[in-house]
Amino acid sequence: MITLNYSKNIPRYPAYDVIVVGSGSAGATAAIAAGRCGAKVLLLERLPFLGGTSTAVLDTFYGFYTPGSKSIKVVGGIAEDVVAGLRAYDSWLERPNTHGAGTGVTYHPEYLKVVWEKLVRAAGVDILLNAWVQDVTARDGHITSLVVATKTGLRHYSAQVVIDASGDADVCHFAGISYELAGAVAPAQTLTTTFKMVNVDVARRKSITKETFHAIMEAAAESGKYNLPRKEGSDHITPVDHMTATVMTRLPSFFEQGGNIINATDPQLLSDSEIEGRIQAIEYIRFLRDKVPGYEKAQLANFGTQIGVRETRRVHGLYRLTREDVLLARQFDDQIALCGAPIEDHHGGADTKWGYLPDGQCVGVPFRTLIPRDGQNVLVAGRCFSATHDAHAAVRSMGQTMAMGQAAGTAAALAVRSKTTIAELNVFSLRDQLRKDRAILEL
Repeated sequence: MITLNYSKNIPRYPAYDVIVVGSGSAGATAAIAAGRCGAKVLLLERLPFLGGTSTAVLDTFYGFYTPGSKSIKVVGGIAEDVVAGLRAYDSWLERPNTHGAGTGVTYHPEYLKVVWEKLVRAAGVDILLNAWVQDVTARDGHITSLVVATKTGLRHYSAQVVIDASGDADVCHFAGISYELAGAVAPAQTLTTTFKMVNVDVARRKSITKETFHAIMEAAAESGKYNLPRKEGSDHITPVDHMTATVMTRLPSFFEQGGNIINATDPQLLSDSEIEGRIQAIEYIRFLRDKVPGYEKAQLANFGTQIGVRETRRVHGLYRLTREDVLLARQFDDQIALCGAPIEDHHGGADTKWGYLPDGQCVGVPFRTLIPRDGQNVLVAGRCFSATHDAHAAVRSMGQTMAMGQAAGTAAALAVRSKTTIAELNVFSLRDQLRKDRAILEL
């Protein structure tokens, strides 16, 4: 039991069927799915817009397609509605991935904010932005209420089912639900400050290959004139003419202190990393302008709204997806999503480690990876799902987190409708509903 000494002074708001915490690619999709299934839903987001990493850090959905000799679409449903919304604004394009992870769907993040908001509202979901979950009241894994910080102070919100799509498993952490801290067993993936450049001569930039680009970057780093921790970073075109987006910077995401692992859930580490990430980005910009064809007159357009965090807490679920599952492309009776993306491990070195699935194959994502083993009325979706470090490095792509979100939101609504617990929910009924809603569950 978590006891709050101040709880008597916090106003309580009317209960919901489902509360979703975090509005990233998993959370927004979960809220849409639950709302479309008839549930009364509240979506809580700490930023002043929806989308989480999809709008605050990145500009590309990966995981929609398999890599390899044939591009196979493996994500459907609500994710297709998101792309349709972007298409209506003429703010998207498809492009090959730099490292062979499959075709990416690159978009304009500002338009995506509006797409998310329109889809969530159309599903009848209540939205509360600038809202931080600060604590929960819970007993034996059953969450009775969330304590939410708002502009006017703390508030209590309650629901029959809570979906933790916070990325960092904040709800599970506050509720005492078990998880593995990234960095405790295997090294946690690094942090990245993204940035965009304008006035890029794209034709000149395309005149050199990926291999040449990386060779130029490595030579610059080894010259001692540029501080470039990652030597095979990437840049890509965007829907805006003469604008490119980058994934280049690399900052450590954890360290050991007094026998404890400190990672990107630590406020000071996160604060320091935000500052250092921008400093590092400026160095990569200097390199691009000095050394890379097409960037001679380019200028910085913007940094990501926040630093990109790849992994912090991974909840212990009823099943834990493993590296072997991914590389053998295992299938499961309760799978609710597919992933063909490779293991993409942004470790602390100068390169990135890759591990590919068999050509044209996918691993299934079991529903059990979304159910905390010691939770009662809570589901997880997104990068805090139950997986080992290696499996997580494949299945954390936003195409897969959207599929997880649709499954979690649908499951939550079905549990409320049928008056059953999450553990008692008929997974075959869930899979049937997901198929009706255009999700792709098998090839």
